[in-house]
Amino acid sequence: MHSLFLKVFLWFWLAMALVIAALFLTSELTRSEPQFPSYSGMDRAMTVYGQLAATTYEREGAVGLRKFFGEPQQQPEDAQGDARQDDVRQRGGDNARPGGDAFYLLDAQGAEVTGRVVPRGVAEVSRRALASGAITRGAPGAEMFVAHPVKTESGRTYVLVDWRPRRRPPPGFFSDQPAAQLLRILAVLLTAGALCYLLARYIVSPVVKLRAVTGQVARGDLSARVSPLLGRRRDELADMGRDFDAMAARIETLVSAQQRLIRDISHELRSPLTRLGVALELARRHTSPQATSALDRIGREAESINEMIGQLLTLSRVESGDAEGLRRVRLDLCALVREIADDADFEARGRARSARATECEPCMTTGVPGLIKSAIENVVRNAVRHTAEGTEVEITLFCEEAGGARQAVVAVRDHGAGVPEETLEEIFRPFYRVGEARDRQTGGAGLGLAIAARATRLHGGTIKASNAHGGGLLVEIKFPASDA
Repeated sequence: MHSLFLKVFLWFWLAMALVIAALFLTSELTRSEPQFPSYSGMDRAMTVYGQLAATTYEREGAVGLRKFFGEPQQQPEDAQGDARQDDVRQRGGDNARPGGDAFYLLDAQGAEVTGRVVPRGVAEVSRRALASGAITRGAPGAEMFVAHPVKTESGRTYVLVDWRPRRRPPPGFFSDQPAAQLLRILAVLLTAGALCYLLARYIVSPVVKLRAVTGQVARGDLSARVSPLLGRRRDELADMGRDFDAMAARIETLVSAQQRLIRDISHELRSPLTRLGVALELARRHTSPQATSALDRIGREAESINEMIGQLLTLSRVESGDAEGLRRVRLDLCALVREIADDADFEARGRARSARATECEPCMTTGVPGLIKSAIENVVRNAVRHTAEGTEVEITLFCEEAGGARQAVVAVRDHGAGVPEETLEEIFRPFYRVGEARDRQTGGAGLGLAIAARATRLHGGTIKASNAHGGGLLVEIKFPASDA
């Protein structure tokens, strides 16, 4: 998991889930069973009340007891039959009053003396009271029962059962119903997830935008800025974005000044070099044959300086992006590679070396012809310069599939001393030199491979160097291939 947004979002959501879980756990651990309401001295009064009820029943029967309890004379008939009895059992019996108590008088055999249907649990609590001979309490469901054993003057034993509705606490977040609990927890998790998503997006959004702009700068677009993408944010991330813009602006200024300086110096050096060439021709006409070799050496050095200036101008143009406006056309790389190989071989013959296109598949690409030729030619000339005497620079061209796209690969291999592994990336930097094997004595200025790298990247390609098996340096240039 490498996404910062995903990490922030999941951590926020996990924190919310843990808070909910802790709340649920503590609620369950601290849950207490409902307590029977304390009637204190009323228990004795209820026992006396039970004795009066039992005496009334013995004297006046069930009808008198019903009057004593304040109930109607006749039990209303209900056409629903058993359904009525089940409903009575659920709600507390015939004489159950909403929000109040109801009373039942049971004999020693556990039968209700008036014949009424009693709620569930009444018979059980009555038996327990008869067995213990003391006030007994029970709570089988949503009701609570208090049984008072009483004895009349006739010696008979009865039990007065006081039905009391349980005093429920006000409804809260957690209920006794699992489905309701699950629904509430799910709703909270989804709400927390949405809020965490928005918060994580708000935090990570400027980082994503900053990363996109830094990618543009890394690819050479020094004009890219992140502040316009951040809107009106005024937090630390926005401050970081503004600092980045200031840094990018400073780098752009320095690079532009450096490129302008190189261009100006290069152009200014061209004029004295031209005059130097004219002076050399005049000197050759008026000097003795003994001075000819010295003048020729001066001419060669002047030509080297002129070539270096040309390379500097090319490098400056590529780095500044001026080449992006040049016209791009479809190129036959095979024909271009063969032309470069022939020119390089002609130059190499004077140094007891050779260059040859050993393999050349038909490959097409789209780009600026001069820049693509410069990229390949600089690599080939560098190979000719550093390959050993009597060896051949091998140039191959082939097409391959990479990541679902076709690429044209130009591979140039020399048979020189190669370069240390740790410097394989450095040789594409301007003016970089690799020790004695590739120094100024070879005639290079350290700009050819830098120009090749810049021109290749400008066309969306890549360039890579590696030490070949058996010795020598292998440089591979890859361009996006187009259909033939």
